[in-house]
Amino acid sequence: MAKGMTKTALVRHLAEKLELTNKQSAAFLDLLAETAVKETKKNGEFTIPGIGKLVKAERKARLGRNPQTGETIKIKAKTVVKFRVAKVAKDTIAPAKK
Repeated sequence: MAKGMTKTALVRHLAEKLELTNKQSAAFLDLLAETAVKETKKNGEFTIPGIGKLVKAERKARLGRNPQTGETIKIKAKTVVKFRVAKVAKDTIAPAKK
């Protein structure tokens, strides 16, 4: 099974396509990631057009089960981050079968 594109490979690809240095394209990727984290934390969501959206969501407290013992346990409420893939990306990568 082939491994996905690494950060180094992505930096090189961006540098080549946009005629930038590797350092400039790496700085761009780092800034994009930093901005996505800050905006998601601050506003609850961050959209990358054509790719998807990071969304901050609250999970309620609930009862769960310990799979080893079967004992019922309480799971605390917590904040999680979800990624929602844009429809354009989803339809391009995995088109619906007709």
